[in-house]
Amino acid sequence: METNFFQQIADLNITGNLVLTVAKGADNNYLVSMILENEQCGDNAKHLIPRLNLRGTAQEIDGGFFDEISKPLQTASGLMVNMEAYLKQVEEAKKHSAMEKDKADKVKKEKEEKDKKFNEAMKKVDELEKEGKYREAWVKVPAPEQFPAQADEIRKRKTSLSSKFAPDLFGAPVTATKTTEPSEENNLFDERSNDQEDGSETE
Repeated sequence: METNFFQQIADLNITGNLVLTVAKGADNNYLVSMILENEQCGDNAKHLIPRLNLRGTAQEIDGGFFDEISKPLQTASGLMVNMEAYLKQVEEAKKHSAMEKDKADKVKKEKEEKDKKFNEAMKKVDELEKEGKYREAWVKVPAPEQFPAQADEIRKRKTSLSSKFAPDLFGAPVTATKTTEPSEENNLFDERSNDQEDGSETE
């Protein structure tokens, strides 16, 4: 006898394994119990989905079997598929969250290391400046390209230090040099004066 039972099961398009149990009861009644199992679903809440039970004579069950089971089985199938998809999305979100945290930690660590190098370099500059070694201090000031975040501070520090050792070619007053030696002209004048004084005395 040809039957299309399994074709109708296939047409339900459910995901998982349909476990079907048929038990004969009293008065020629049958108990048909079924549950849909989906091993791919990792959510334990799937175990709360109840079994689907049909009770009646063979003729009654044959007459309304697929009408009774189609919607509940498709609902259970969709629910477990959604549960698994939800779990995967949660896992993916956790993974991305961990990646973002690692990325943020890496950026923070790099910034801390860079700030440490900058502070050490400027500490050395401070020490040299206190010792009056302005040119050496100027040389020790790091390049702005090395520390873009502190570029303005670096430029101001270099300008401040260079003003302490570089001559101001356009603003410095010229200081005249004094001499204690008499000029040649003054010597000649003194000699003539002495000759005149000697002549006046002889007359």
